[in-house]
Amino acid sequence: MTATTGATQTAHPERPGRSDGVCNEFTVFTEIKPGHADAMREDLAMLADATNDERVHAALRQIGTLHDARHVIFDNDTRHMFASVFDGSWDTYIDDFAQTEVGDRFDKVFSHTEGFPGVKDPGVKDWFVAHQAPAGVFVSSYPDLTVQQVWKDQRVSEAFQAVLDTPEFRAALDNPANAELVATPAFQKLLDEASA
Repeated sequence: MTATTGATQTAHPERPGRSDGVCNEFTVFTEIKPGHADAMREDLAMLADATNDERVHAALRQIGTLHDARHVIFDNDTRHMFASVFDGSWDTYIDDFAQTEVGDRFDKVFSHTEGFPGVKDPGVKDWFVAHQAPAGVFVSSYPDLTVQQVWKDQRVSEAFQAVLDTPEFRAALDNPANAELVATPAFQKLLDEASA
C-alpha cells in the first residue's frame, strides 16, 4: 500500500516518462547552484549512509512503489541527474515522497539545484515536469511485478526455502501417501525452481 490514497492534479494531466508493464521511469536533470557541488556531494554521501537507517527503509516500505533510485553529479559539477523506477501514478509517486522521511532527505539534496521549490511545495510537480526528460528506451526485467509483488515473492521464497530444509519436509516427500502430489508437474516444477 502506498502512503497516499489519492493523487493531486496539476495543470499537466500527461506526465513525461516511459512505462514497461507496471514499471515507470522518472529522470530529472537539474542545474547545480554555483559553488554547491561539494555540499551536494556531502548530502548524497549522507543519503547513501542513510540507506542503512531503519527509518529510511521504513519510509520506503511505506511508499511501497520505488524499485530503485540514483543521483549523479556530472558536467564538471554543474548538473545533477535523479533517476528512478516506480509503480503506479506519477502524481502519487511525488506525493508519497513528500509525506515520509525520504522527502526530507530528498529536499536536502535538491536544495542545491536551481529553483527547486521543495518537495512539499504545491508547484513541485510542475517543477519536476519542467526538468524531466523521458528515457529514449526503458525496459524492465520484470515488467509485470510491482514492488509489493517482488517483496511478497521474496517472503514466500524465504519461507519455502526454510520449509525445504526441515527433516519433516524431507520425510513428507518420502512418504508414500504423498507420492501422487509429489509426482504432479506443478509440484515437480516447484522443487526444480527451489533447487535452481
